[in-house]
Amino acid sequence: MNINLKGKTALVTGATGQLGRVMAKTLASCGADIIICYNKNKETADILEKEIKTLNCRALKVQTDITDESSVNRMRDIIKTEIGDVDIVINNAVIQYKWKSILEQNPEDFQSQFASCVMQNVFTAKAFIPAMMEKGYGRFISINTECSALCNANSGAYASAKRGMDGLYRVLAKEVSAKGVTVNQVAPGWTISDKERTENFTDDSSYSKNVPLGRRGTDQEIANVVLFLASDLSSFINGVCIPVSGGNVMV
Repeated sequence: MNINLKGKTALVTGATGQLGRVMAKTLASCGADIIICYNKNKETADILEKEIKTLNCRALKVQTDITDESSVNRMRDIIKTEIGDVDIVINNAVIQYKWKSILEQNPEDFQSQFASCVMQNVFTAKAFIPAMMEKGYGRFISINTECSALCNANSGAYASAKRGMDGLYRVLAKEVSAKGVTVNQVAPGWTISDKERTENFTDDSSYSKNVPLGRRGTDQEIANVVLFLASDLSSFINGVCIPVSGGNVMV
């Protein structure tokens, strides 16, 4: 059984990040044209664009602030002009910050997490889902985290924003799925990235010892689940958040 995304266009936000790059290339390997949404890392976006084109897929990079609605709408208009409507949205971008206890965390960190984890999804839903509903097909996927279930100390800003994302997605799934648009989430555990592998990484963390499978997952394993949800194999899956954490979170 092969996954074929030929004729589909997929938008990946945060596409220049460690996980974003793997997801973009995985979707392209199955034939999808890729929109590379990035904020600051143009050099990496240029490299990724070239890599995707070697897979005989179209690639378009668009600089966007995913926390600004006008910037997201501008991206939508550029994509529609250059390539056409988007079939698959992967909301992956998130603002990085230093984790602290809630009592010590800067209030702006809570706001930045809400902006990138919740409002990004509101803006991209408004920008891209209407066209999906009109043609009766779409895949709207976001990257959540096991942290939203674990609620560990010092994760307050991140976990609360990701829980907000979860609520938004469950409501959205009920609002738009009758028109052929599925709305789902993937919740990775602490994932091994390509950067770690190139640095002769050894997985000997205390984290891995508490995972039932005894190890950390890889970026490719996360991308594989995203690919499944983006494909027709997942046509009757809607409103779920799938943990990809080796059993560290179970639902």
